[in-house]
Amino acid sequence: MKWRRFNGEPIHLPIKEEVRRAIVRETGRGHKLKVCIGTDSQVKGLETEFATVIVFLREGHGGFMFIHNEKTRDVYSIKERMLVEVARSIEIAYELCDLFTDYDVDMEVHADINTNPQFKSNLALREAMGYILGMGFAFKAKPEAFASSSCANKIVN
Repeated sequence: MKWRRFNGEPIHLPIKEEVRRAIVRETGRGHKLKVCIGTDSQVKGLETEFATVIVFLREGHGGFMFIHNEKTRDVYSIKERMLVEVARSIEIAYELCDLFTDYDVDMEVHADINTNPQFKSNLALREAMGYILGMGFAFKAKPEAFASSSCANKIVN
C-alpha cells in the first residue's frame, strides 16, 4: 500500500513504522494524541475511488494525516460500498492497534454512514457498527465521523 502525507509527500517506510515514529515524535513533544481512521469512496464513471486516512489529533494543537488512495473498477451496491469502506478502515486499524495500545493512544474507526434512515448509506449502519465494535474498536458514524466524512471525503472529491 502506498501512503502519503496531505502535502503529497510519499511515505517510504511501512505505514506501521511511520505511525510508530509519528507517535514517538508527537508524544515526545508533549502532545496527547488521538487517532481516527476512516475511509470514503466516490464513484466516478466506471471507477470507484477509495481514500483511507489515518488522522492524528494533537489535543489543543491541530493534527495531521496519512492518506492512501486506490481506484477499482469493481461495481458495488451502496451497502456493499459502505461495508468495503469499513473493511478498509478496519484492516488498517487492526494492523496498527497494538501500537496504539503500547503507546496509550486512543483510536476510533469512523464510518461514512448516516445515522438518519432517510439516507441510502443508513442501509449499512447496523452491519458496520457490528463489524467495528466486534473487532473491539470505538465506532463513530455521521455526523461525528469526521475522518471519513470530511478528511477522506476531501481526498476523493
